[in-house]
Amino acid sequence: MLPIPERVIATEAMLELLQTLRKRHGPLMFFQSGGCCDGSAPMCFAREDFQIGDADVYLGALDGEPFYIGSDQFEYWKHTQLIIDVVNGNGGMFSLENGSGRRFLTRSRLFSDEECDTLAKLPQLLGKQTIS
Repeated sequence: MLPIPERVIATEAMLELLQTLRKRHGPLMFFQSGGCCDGSAPMCFAREDFQIGDADVYLGALDGEPFYIGSDQFEYWKHTQLIIDVVNGNGGMFSLENGSGRRFLTRSRLFSDEECDTLAKLPQLLGKQTIS
């Protein structure tokens, strides 16, 4: 059996910006936006500033910071590994990296058939039960 693939991972550049934001704002969390005001960008918030809903899906943690996605959006992305990166540019107006001259960006790769089979056997982690 294959090891369980991570649903979300980070680049080194992302982890560097994450450390800077954590020093400034304390514990963080991420939510993969599904569109609207800031497009489909990964949004970074101070943990106490964003309310997770019961239908939001926990994808994993990036350097200890939880990462969520809405259940409707998860249905579109469940066959992909999200790779959170950083590029130059303006961040989302609601995301903590706004004003830094850099912004988070989601890249992705499709899971192999074997990885999808492994993930399908796992329980889906929803809502607040995964955040401390």
